[in-house]
Amino acid sequence: MKSNKIILVLRIVVAIILIQTLRFKFTAHPDSVYIFETVGLEPFGRIAIGVLELIAGILLLIPKTIWAGAALSLGLIGGAIMMHLTQLGIEVKGDGGVLFYTAVITFILSAIILYSQRKEIPFIGEKLNF
Repeated sequence: MKSNKIILVLRIVVAIILIQTLRFKFTAHPDSVYIFETVGLEPFGRIAIGVLELIAGILLLIPKTIWAGAALSLGLIGGAIMMHLTQLGIEVKGDGGVLFYTAVITFILSAIILYSQRKEIPFIGEKLNF
């Protein structure tokens, strides 16, 4: 029971992180535009990734779709980390690496959530008994 409460807190934390960044993406904040221009995804990628992050955040809060939200979050944030490591750098526009480190934390928390929900994944969940 205690682990369920911990996972609930992790789900809420990841959902808040995903959803709070949407205001930057959806309002075309200059820093967000800069990031997506640098990786060649402005404006459509910025909006599409924002929509996917919103969906992931919502899925994380619905008990039957936790696994899907965690998997989607893991993929999205994994892509963000790769963009930081290959094109953007750890520090973006003097942020001290806050975006990168937040992405790493979100990735780790999403992996923990997905691992905790592995048996709920349709078709393959019953085979994941480790």
